[in-house]
Amino acid sequence: MSSLDLEARVALVTGAASGIGCGIATVLAREGATLVLSDLDLERARAVADELGATAMHHDVTSWSSCQEVVERTLETHGRIDILVNNAGVSRSVPFHELDEAEWDRVNDVNAKGVFMTTRAVVPHMMARRSGSIISISSMVGKEAIPLFVHYSASKFAVIGLTQGLAKELAPYNVRVNAVCPGVVRTPLWEPLLEQLSANKGITRDEAWQEFVDGIPLARPQEPEDIGEAVAFLASDRARNMTGQGINVTGGMQLH
Repeated sequence: MSSLDLEARVALVTGAASGIGCGIATVLAREGATLVLSDLDLERARAVADELGATAMHHDVTSWSSCQEVVERTLETHGRIDILVNNAGVSRSVPFHELDEAEWDRVNDVNAKGVFMTTRAVVPHMMARRSGSIISISSMVGKEAIPLFVHYSASKFAVIGLTQGLAKELAPYNVRVNAVCPGVVRTPLWEPLLEQLSANKGITRDEAWQEFVDGIPLARPQEPEDIGEAVAFLASDRARNMTGQGINVTGGMQLH
C-alpha cells in the first residue's frame, strides 16, 4: 500500500533500465506513481517497464531532440509530468594526467548537460501548471571530489549547482528542485573501477568492494532502492517545504 500519496502523479525517470534508476522506478511504482521509464537501452527499459506496469521510451539525454520527444510523448500519453527524475549517468576512473577531451565531454555531456536538457524540456510544462518536483541524482563526490574521478566529480558538482539555482528560480511557480547524493551502491558503473583496483592491488573484485564498505560508518552499502526511497519522499507532498537540497544517502560517509 502506498504511504506517500503518489497515485495521481506521473513520473519520468531517465536511465531507468538498470542500477539506481531501476531501484528508483521500483519504489515509485510501489508508491503508486504512473511511470515513464526512459533509457538509451530501450530493450532493457522495456523489461523493467513490463515488470512495473510502466511505459518505456528510448532516450538519449545528450540529444535535445530526443529530450523533447520523450517529454512530448509523455504529455501526449498522460497529459502531465508531475515528477522528473534525472538519473542517467556514466562514470570511469581516469588519472587526471591521462584524461582527454573526449572522455571529459562524454561524462559531462551525460551527467551535466543531460540533466540540463531533460529539465529544460520539462520545465515549461511545470511552470504552466505551477506544480512539479524535479529530483536529480548527483553523488557524494558532487560535494567532495576524489582522485581519479575529477571529470565525474565536476559533472556531479554541476548537478548540485543547477539544482540550487533552479530551485530559487522556480520557487515562485511552486516547482521544487532537489538532488540526491548516493554513496556506495554496487551498480554496473562500479564494475570497471573494481576491476581496476583489484588488478592494481592484486585482490579480488569482492575484496576491493569490501574496502569501500569498510569505510561506511553504518557498515553496509546502499542499495538502489535506498536511493528510490529518498527520491519518492522528495517527490511527495511530505517534502513540500524542501527545495534546493542535496540529500545524502551515504550511510554516514558524508555529513554535509
